[in-house]
Amino acid sequence: MGIFIFNYFVPLLFYLKIIFMKGTPLELGTEKIGKLLMQYAIPAIIATTASALYNITDSIFIGHGVGSLAISGLAITFPLMNLAAAFGSLVGVGASALLSMRLGQKDYESANNILGNVFVLNLILGTAFTLIMLPCLTPILYVFGASEKTMPYAHQFMTIILCGNVVTHMYFGLNALLRASGSPVKSMMATIFTVLINLVLNPLFIFVFDWGIRGSAFATVISQFLVLLWQIHLFSNKQNFIHLKRGIFRLQRKIVKDSVSIGMSPFLMNAAASVIVFLINQGLLKHGGDLAVGAYGIVNRMAMLFVLIVIGLNQGMQPIAGYNYGAQLYPRVLGVLKKAIIYATCITTTGFIVIQLFPYYIASIFTTDAELIDKASDGLRLVFLLYPLIGFQMVVSTFFQSIGKAGKAIFLSLTRQVIFLIPCLLILPDIFGINGVWASLPLSDSISILLSAILLYRQVKQFRKITIKK
Repeated sequence: MGIFIFNYFVPLLFYLKIIFMKGTPLELGTEKIGKLLMQYAIPAIIATTASALYNITDSIFIGHGVGSLAISGLAITFPLMNLAAAFGSLVGVGASALLSMRLGQKDYESANNILGNVFVLNLILGTAFTLIMLPCLTPILYVFGASEKTMPYAHQFMTIILCGNVVTHMYFGLNALLRASGSPVKSMMATIFTVLINLVLNPLFIFVFDWGIRGSAFATVISQFLVLLWQIHLFSNKQNFIHLKRGIFRLQRKIVKDSVSIGMSPFLMNAAASVIVFLINQGLLKHGGDLAVGAYGIVNRMAMLFVLIVIGLNQGMQPIAGYNYGAQLYPRVLGVLKKAIIYATCITTTGFIVIQLFPYYIASIFTTDAELIDKASDGLRLVFLLYPLIGFQMVVSTFFQSIGKAGKAIFLSLTRQVIFLIPCLLILPDIFGINGVWASLPLSDSISILLSAILLYRQVKQFRKITIKK
């Protein structure tokens, strides 16, 4: 797998670098929308796809090198991982959207201050999260569904991840700013390098050093730390539009407030995901046992493959939409939105087709345990039922976030992952058993998709009215 990624991604990386490194943030308001979206989205998609492939191969290494219960133990950590990601996105995603708008307004002083504030906020939040969670890790994991069999795996993995939490927050935060400041290829390179280092260290630590699931956690933290050093080097270049310098590290109330306001949508989405995964694990544990939780680990990895590809597309859309919204170029805002919806729908439809045709084969890649394969196959088919429409919902939610409409973005995030899904997870499993857990996901998605369409229709009408008045 590592050889495949090296032979495929590295040549493509340098090819894209030659093509894309010529641009500046100013081109966001002048270049053709289609070309811009490809310029910004392709590197992000490659990066998120590589990240998704790492998550998949990570689970494969754990499944074959440690055991099927280790996959279940890994799945137990998902709620806590999502909660950590929530605090990271609160700063990184919100600040990157804010940065794009400030660049669109040509307010470069504020843009530099955003960089410094992200640095300080990630340091504070990352350290605080570790200090709060680490002493309480064992009872937290039991609450999330760990059993006596899966606890050792979950605890070993999460202890190391929490110790490296500051590194993870800084790495993701600076990567978001790299992309938003007009360096999508460098942002992609950071993710690719992280994945490549991971793919070398993971099998080395698991199979050669025999560190078990702890080896996978060490590989994750070490790879992110090495790439973080490179990111800091990039932001130390004084020739860049934004760079690290004295005077930008003092927290400014307006920057913190605006970043948190915009970042509240992905924060709530990830925080809600922690609750959702907790309920999923509890339902699966009750109606299917430890292996059913492991099946969710497999389903989650495959679902995230296509979700992360769309997230990469959204990351490419975000600076374009944010910049042009800040510059009041509304036809360009609508142009990038339309193209992003079309591309996202194609991505998720592909995922639907692949999963529906080959669920058993896909599950068997992760493990040789026949019972686990059967449970995962059933889950894959049900969870992916409405995937052709998921891309639309994801783009719309990110779009509102990109143009600073935090309230609408938060509402859409809550409808999909809280307002509708939680009642489904509380009711359906007691009626339909394990299938009720799986079916809860597409059922809640259907309602959220409808609401997304209504809100988007109203926003598009507003943009068109403003354009006609001009």
